[in-house]
Amino acid sequence: MERMGTRSATELLQLPIRLHGIRLGRPVDLLFDSAEWRALGFVVLCGDESLRFLVFAAGDVRDDAIEVPSAFLLLENLDFYRDRCRSLRALLGHPVANGASELGELRDVLLRADGTVESLVVHSEDDARKVCPPSGTPGAEHVSTA
Repeated sequence: MERMGTRSATELLQLPIRLHGIRLGRPVDLLFDSAEWRALGFVVLCGDESLRFLVFAAGDVRDDAIEVPSAFLLLENLDFYRDRCRSLRALLGHPVANGASELGELRDVLLRADGTVESLVVHSEDDARKVCPPSGTPGAEHVSTA
């Protein structure tokens, strides 16, 4: 099957995680690299009510699910990843600024198939818009969680 095009991060959190069509769980958060805007993986609420980590590149994002080739890809040491990453859930609703100019609140993130962020979706009183390029390294937007 063809790899995903650009997808909304909040839409990805609505997809089940499946193995050969069997539902293993659902993503409840998306973790990003702390230094740059790249999705590293999903926090997954599994059928046994445990939280596990799924590396972004290990899942095959389809229209109706995120397929995995093995349940062993759902890693148990979630705190290791949480401590080193930024959480989408924690960033949503916080201000996005470009230098001294506030652009609005973060509402979503648009991702490419490789996990890089194509744009941030921000909402202000006047409109909702995409902001490119997203922050991370050189001269881009900043999402404040303070």
